[in-house]
Amino acid sequence: MTDSRDLDRLLTPPTPVAARALAVVSAHASPALAAHSLRSFAFAAALGDSEGLGVDRELLWVASMLHDLGLSPSFDSHTVPFERAGADVARVFAAGAGWDDERGRRVAEIIERHMWPSVAAELDVEGHLLERATSLDVSGAAPGDWERGFVAAVVERLPRDGFGDEFATLAAAQAHRKPASEAGRSVRAGLPARARANPLDAVPRP
Repeated sequence: MTDSRDLDRLLTPPTPVAARALAVVSAHASPALAAHSLRSFAFAAALGDSEGLGVDRELLWVASMLHDLGLSPSFDSHTVPFERAGADVARVFAAGAGWDDERGRRVAEIIERHMWPSVAAELDVEGHLLERATSLDVSGAAPGDWERGFVAAVVERLPRDGFGDEFATLAAAQAHRKPASEAGRSVRAGLPARARANPLDAVPRP
């Protein structure tokens, strides 16, 4: 999918609730983090299509938009991991959107799991896709799982504009304050260097 009209459709919120999630991330996250959220959805949705997985697009969209809100100043927590803080924000959002408790639990679960080293599709389809998509966008993991022209088109539409450096800095701050968190583990495993050297920053335009 490299046609601009297809990309327009992919990046259009699938429901009114999804549109409100985009408005929330646009209002509370930095431009770089908001663009990362949109790229993450695009990569996750495309991967779900290529793997023939049944995906709840609204649920995946909302989780993608809100998954890093725990890194934003308004929602950053000094006591719990950022993904859990973001999950809690998502549950409040879900309740305000009129979702039932189970759907609110699911969006929170997906957000918490995106920081796992891996998520099996059999356990959580949307969590599996968001974990893989964010791994690609943050550190360039497994780029061969996507068609190169599609990745280039997404990056052209939603430029990275210093995202790697910003995320590396935020992750390091999380690790310093919460060393036992998944962010702490990832930073000790070299995440900041990988984020700053992500091959997506050098992807040629289609």
